[in-house]
Amino acid sequence: MTNDELMASACPLVRDLGWAFYFAPATLARGAELGLDPLQFYVMGRGGVLGDVEPSVVAAAFGYFNPATIAAGWTAGCAVLAPRVAGREYMQCAAQHGRATLAGVRGLDAFVAAADAINNAADPTGLALYAAVSAEPLADDTPARAMQLLAVLREFRGSAHLVALRAVGIDSKTAHFVKRPGDAAMFGWSDADAPEITAATHAQMDQAEAITDNIVAPAYGVLDESARELFVATLTAVQQALAS
Repeated sequence: MTNDELMASACPLVRDLGWAFYFAPATLARGAELGLDPLQFYVMGRGGVLGDVEPSVVAAAFGYFNPATIAAGWTAGCAVLAPRVAGREYMQCAAQHGRATLAGVRGLDAFVAAADAINNAADPTGLALYAAVSAEPLADDTPARAMQLLAVLREFRGSAHLVALRAVGIDSKTAHFVKRPGDAAMFGWSDADAPEITAATHAQMDQAEAITDNIVAPAYGVLDESARELFVATLTAVQQALAS
């Protein structure tokens, strides 16, 4: 398995699994205990690692969302809870979700070792949200740490992707309508916000994906052949565990 094959197999799974705890019942319940509704805890939980910043900073770090949607959740949430506290609580929710769902996954110790290696090799320069979340402490127990690392590595590629979009001249709203047109309302966009999508737009998106791969490739490249195969195999097992 080459490094390109590793990323082609692993990165979509990390993207899809790294947010598994976001709206899990236990996460929503913890948010309610803290006085936050689901949107507020999502925005404060992911963005709180950035610290006490303006809503526009969080919107820039997230991308894809209508900035007004992020501003609403952030402003209301900050009136209830300090951002860094919310960020730490969100990472604890990730840990708890891992403990509840991943304890029976075979090969998880080696998977965590590989994920740690990727995370430690990743260059956070220019990747604000990843840099912030990767600075947070991680749990010591394997199932909890596995879920947290999935969330962290998701932010790694996501942050790199936003840089790549800017490099090819695509704004994140346009990228959203290319990749997730069915989720426009959930991200705060209306049909009236939809940009014109052309073949040239899709070509730019393909170029952005290639740039994203180039940014994250050195970190994934620290794994040897056996670690790559185990990483992908365990991701598939994690996917099954999280779906059950």
